[in-house]
Amino acid sequence: MTAAEPSTRVLVSIVVAVGVNNVIGVAGGLPWRLRADLRRFRAITMGKPLIMGRKTFESIGRVLDGRDIVIVTRRSDFSPAGAFDAASLEAALKLAGERAVARKVDEICVVGGGEIYAAAMPRADRLYVTHVAATPSGDTYFPEISPAEWKVVSREALPRSDGDTVTGEHVVYARRG
Repeated sequence: MTAAEPSTRVLVSIVVAVGVNNVIGVAGGLPWRLRADLRRFRAITMGKPLIMGRKTFESIGRVLDGRDIVIVTRRSDFSPAGAFDAASLEAALKLAGERAVARKVDEICVVGGGEIYAAAMPRADRLYVTHVAATPSGDTYFPEISPAEWKVVSREALPRSDGDTVTGEHVVYARRG
């Protein structure tokens, strides 16, 4: 790339809702209902490539509209219509980066599950975290967010909606340095 060419650097962002105890899931689903978080998820991810694990994709049950879905799976027989599959996180990041350039967006969103989040944390530039004000039981966890590595960029309380089982706040983090 010459100095005159524009940068094609694509940010890697993580989008997650996490309990006080770092729980993000239970039995393949969410341990809470928080409609404002689902609306925010859609707003953040619309038009962007999403990377998720196979189990997360299966828990959603469908391809999300308006987004390229890249599924990380070790199963060679798993290739759902309307989605891309990748054998590793590295392959998924490469494919999602290509899709981001094709879509003319500057961000890839990693959206779960626990193993994918843990592998993606060292590569992430930004975290969109809904901190849920609850300590649910669960079987899937998000890694600790180290204040030495991450700084808070913005913070706002999530509005309450009918049917919500918890409250929370949305915090955006940027990697330090």
